[in-house]
Amino acid sequence: MEFLVLGALEARQSGVPVDVRGMRQQRLLALLLLNVGRVVPMDFLVDELWEDPPTSARPQVHNAIRDLRRVLAAGEHRLVTADVGYRLAAPEDAVDANRFARKVREARAAERDGRFAEAIRLLQSAVDLWRGEAFAGIHCPAVTSAAVKLNEQRIAAVEDLMALRLKVGETSSLVGELTALLAEYPLRDSLRRSLMTALCRSGRQADALAVYDEGRRFLADELGLEPSPGLRALHAEILADGPGVHGAAAAPAEPPAPRTARGQEPPGSPNCLPHDLADFTGRAAESALLLEAVGRRAPGAPLMLAVDGMGGVGKTTLAVRLAHQLTGQFPDGQFFAALDGFDETRPPVPPIRALAALLRADGLRPEEVPASLEERSALWRARLAGRRCLLVLDDAADSAQVRPLLPGAGETLVLVTGRRKLSALDGAVALPLDVLPPSDAVELLARVAGRARVAREPARAAEAVALCGYLPLAVRIAATRLRDRPAWTVADLVERLADPARRARCLRTADRDLMALLRASYQYLDRAQQRFSRLMSRQGAESFDVQRAAALTGVSPDEAECFLDVLFEHNLVRQEASALFSFHSLIRDCSSALPEPPAEPVPGAVPEAVPGAPEVTELVGRLLLTAAV
Repeated sequence: MEFLVLGALEARQSGVPVDVRGMRQQRLLALLLLNVGRVVPMDFLVDELWEDPPTSARPQVHNAIRDLRRVLAAGEHRLVTADVGYRLAAPEDAVDANRFARKVREARAAERDGRFAEAIRLLQSAVDLWRGEAFAGIHCPAVTSAAVKLNEQRIAAVEDLMALRLKVGETSSLVGELTALLAEYPLRDSLRRSLMTALCRSGRQADALAVYDEGRRFLADELGLEPSPGLRALHAEILADGPGVHGAAAAPAEPPAPRTARGQEPPGSPNCLPHDLADFTGRAAESALLLEAVGRRAPGAPLMLAVDGMGGVGKTTLAVRLAHQLTGQFPDGQFFAALDGFDETRPPVPPIRALAALLRADGLRPEEVPASLEERSALWRARLAGRRCLLVLDDAADSAQVRPLLPGAGETLVLVTGRRKLSALDGAVALPLDVLPPSDAVELLARVAGRARVAREPARAAEAVALCGYLPLAVRIAATRLRDRPAWTVADLVERLADPARRARCLRTADRDLMALLRASYQYLDRAQQRFSRLMSRQGAESFDVQRAAALTGVSPDEAECFLDVLFEHNLVRQEASALFSFHSLIRDCSSALPEPPAEPVPGAVPEAVPGAPEVTELVGRLLLTAAV
């Protein structure tokens, strides 16, 4: 049996919630858990449970203890009666708050030793134990005081985690998380500093300065204070474009090594990988294929693995998981570059800028980075030569963006992810990534939302992940919504996912919008290709061939085939058979909602609009569909 206090109080036996009925029993259990393994005096219990204890207080405590014993009877833990009170005989790790404290202590020890990746893993697993405010809903003085301390420890751990992830080179991926955290805790100086630094390292100096100004005004309005000296110093450094705010890798744990005759520092062993998800689910077959390819690599030669798939299918998550598994085989440095190939808010990272970040992550000072793309690429290849490094190039727009970043010699493993098929990368081992199997999708829902809630409604859980199209990001967002709303059942989630309009809202959170993420896949299509995709997504057939696509859109079969080839290369349609295609359900939703572009004649196409008769397009489409049938 385990006891969860980092959120609403719960007791679980083998993962199944045990019903602790009555507020008095819950408060009594909370007081015992605060002192697990130690005797809690009867007088203390009475004073905590009542402001003005009745004469029957002690008998009522005895009755509550008796009820708790019945609850605990199924587990291995016992309530022991002592001379002056009661003791819950259970190991400290049976309480999630104690596991949290232990993981935080171990993480800080790892950080002191320079083991940053391990520190991040431990802190992330500690933070993941939380389900809400500590002891939520339990009100008595000792519990309230303990809850305040625990909640403060949680945000301190989150601050340490953000700072460590920033230290090892994460930038753009942190901006959304830090923005949401700062909105919740606007007075936390560390979070504001981390957000400013992450924005600046992402090339968003103006946004970083705006975050400082927002904090300065908030402090002045709410408390009449000025920003801290550390925040003011960071603000001045950003204004001066100081190198400290642009670093990409963790600072070395020891003094810098002597410089070489060429004026370059000897290569170090930086680890810039993002954190690995504690609730990573599935992908056993895909991981095995990639690991097998790594095992077959030719000695002394680089190897490239290219993972492609639709937005939200889990390419980055899989690449990061694999990179962490392979760190020991590539000890001379682990690098990560977010190329932002498919982001609605900013253009893809140019190779010249990505190379600057990689070279600086490998120990070069800003003034040592050459000016031209060719020089940076040559220097990068020279620094990787003869080393066993691991390089993750995430969210590539196309092969042209990737080529200047590739090693020339050495045993470097390159992991590239992208929504387009990267077939132009010669020699790459390609892995098209599809959605999760239904069982793995349900498992992901359970890991994020809570096994007990999902286990109570297995049929509804299967329906929920089906409505998410088994897309990992969609399942994760939906599960997060369910987790954060204790009053919801899985059926409530299904009801919101069943309607396309409500589904789009349900799959959107403060920093993640699934439809916006999918919509970014269309930015590289021209207007004719977007029009074709939009018209096809609005027809009802589950699958279609070239002839049917041509009839439905008013183009020739040759043009329809070309359009389908483009959509397939962008992972916007699936190829079910040699001549049969289909849309993923969420891609269909996204494509059908694309805005109508200004009218532009398309050779051989049915006009989308006629002045004074906007219904013509839909009517013609229906007539063509009838003819095709």
